[in-house]
Amino acid sequence: MNRTILTNASILDSTGAAPFLGEIAIDGDTITAVSPTLGSLEGGHRLDCHGATLMSGLCDAHTHLSWTNMPDLDSIGKLPVEEHVLATAANAKIYLDHGYTMCVGAAAAKPRLDVVIRNAINAGKIPGPRYLANGPEITTIGGLGDMNPSHVAAYTFVEIINGPEEMRRIVRNLIKEGVDSIKLNLSGEQITNVQAEETPMALDEITMAVNEAHNRGKRVCAHARSAESVKICVRLGIEIIYHASFADEEALDLLEANRDRHFVAPALAWLIQTCEGASDWGITPAVARQMGYERELEHAIETMKKMARRGIRVLPGGDYGFAWTPHGTYAKDLEYFVHRLGFTPMEAILSATQLGGEIMMQPQSLGQIKLGYQADILIVDGNPVEDISILQSQNRLLGIMKAGIFHKRPA
Repeated sequence: MNRTILTNASILDSTGAAPFLGEIAIDGDTITAVSPTLGSLEGGHRLDCHGATLMSGLCDAHTHLSWTNMPDLDSIGKLPVEEHVLATAANAKIYLDHGYTMCVGAAAAKPRLDVVIRNAINAGKIPGPRYLANGPEITTIGGLGDMNPSHVAAYTFVEIINGPEEMRRIVRNLIKEGVDSIKLNLSGEQITNVQAEETPMALDEITMAVNEAHNRGKRVCAHARSAESVKICVRLGIEIIYHASFADEEALDLLEANRDRHFVAPALAWLIQTCEGASDWGITPAVARQMGYERELEHAIETMKKMARRGIRVLPGGDYGFAWTPHGTYAKDLEYFVHRLGFTPMEAILSATQLGGEIMMQPQSLGQIKLGYQADILIVDGNPVEDISILQSQNRLLGIMKAGIFHKRPA
């Protein structure tokens, strides 16, 4: 195996400790030594980092690789499959270009898109992050995603079920295709015909999906904005909860009591940008206020603050891939965690690295700069603990390494 020594680096190891000057050794795809003493590691090719920050690659906990910066939900499923595969592959590279070495799929626009792209990444055919593939979102008749009149033929980005047996069939088909998890739309969404605080999917349908997924060793994630949908997630063991804006005290108590079983990714970028940055697409601040997004954003911020105080695992991942949350702006979430939720920069980084390893189900090998961990590494010009916004600049990402191989080699 080839050995690389990255030396004279400010090592941010994602244990919560302050960065320290030191060097690391990488053999093959693994970190084999971490030393606070410069010049103590021998052999291999040496690369002087000149005091730049050396840290773990980042994780996006709510990834839509097949979202194509579209202006509305209707557009997601309308792209022909050939073009959609190419666009999805391009988005995978964009994530890695921006320092994201871990991504959790939160839904695909077509049944096999995520699976095919994940497999191509794993085979080394295309560049991209470590990826957990999902299928289309599963909704019920009249639920989030079922927006077209029944007499109109249209493309869609969801699987529509009616009853537990239809749910069983869809879940089994998606597992057969090779997904890593199942996505359920439990609650509504203000921009659609189903409001965020509604929970239209029936309990027997949800229970069937969870049982079928868990029986096959798959996780379940859920679009769950309403308080009731969050409670259902905890009671049925749905591991990944997206949004959770309106979680009430009962839901928070349940989450806190089961905090080692669940992850919450609020997707703040969607709420913030819909309220403040979508005017060019007809959603002015006044329109967003009328739709209810301003109220939801206020609730979401307070809810996530409460979760953080209770030790509930809250991770970044902002529903990127809409016109006003475009691909490549992923690290805005870390800034939102600091400036909107009151996280320290270190806490925000830990949520995107250490917790990233946990949500990827590899806490002993991903998300930290430690002996035996995978060499998924960023070399950053500057100190993100002092200025979290530098992670948004590609120019400040001097080096990007995944599994011991430079995707972007330092000059």
